[in-house]
Amino acid sequence: MWLSGRLLPWITGLSALIIGVGLWLSFMAPPDYQQGHTVKIMFIHVPCAWLAMATYLLVATSSMGLLVFRHPLADVSAKAAVPIGAVFTLLALVTGSLWGKPMWGAYWAWDARLTSVLILFFLYLGLMALRSSLDDEALAGRLTALLALVGVMILPVIKFSVDWWHTLHQPSTRFTATLDPVFRTPLLVMAAGFTLLLVALHLKAMRNEILRRRVKAATIRAVERASRAETTRAPTAVQ
Repeated sequence: MWLSGRLLPWITGLSALIIGVGLWLSFMAPPDYQQGHTVKIMFIHVPCAWLAMATYLLVATSSMGLLVFRHPLADVSAKAAVPIGAVFTLLALVTGSLWGKPMWGAYWAWDARLTSVLILFFLYLGLMALRSSLDDEALAGRLTALLALVGVMILPVIKFSVDWWHTLHQPSTRFTATLDPVFRTPLLVMAAGFTLLLVALHLKAMRNEILRRRVKAATIRAVERASRAETTRAPTAVQ
């Protein structure tokens, strides 16, 4: 808590600065010769898509840490990361639909890449629903960890779907290697800023979850003390 409290303001400020620079570079980038200014949706869509998968990998790694090492912070990390990943996945789907309309003539197509990302979004929602449906936090943590590890198989499907099937979605840019520098630089800057934003959001969510568990534990102890005190006073009152 001490370390995250010290790091969080710096990471947040650096994230805001880099995203601001990235947005400026994005607006200054020239229009594409085919897609025009709509190509600039890429500067939001691609980082969100990358982080949607990266966050799920973080959830799966944290889940492994819980199941193998029984470390309580692993469960805190997994629980904190799931809503963040769901938001990034939703942003990837929405921006992808806005980009797809002028390119494909439709906001949505049952393309392999789009469908697999949609499954990832539902998987995030399933993890949140499963955890919220159980009162026993230890059991909820174990079950969601198992589901997260089973669902990790969706990541290679998302990554290689454009190679395995003939899809509407454009093929891989090999980590922007095939992009022109006027588009590659803003994209990489935005990706760096969004990655720092993910780190900041994750640290903040973990801190909130730790504080929530501390308050819950303190409340349970207070109720138990009050119950014991009431029990010890009861015989005296009868006498």
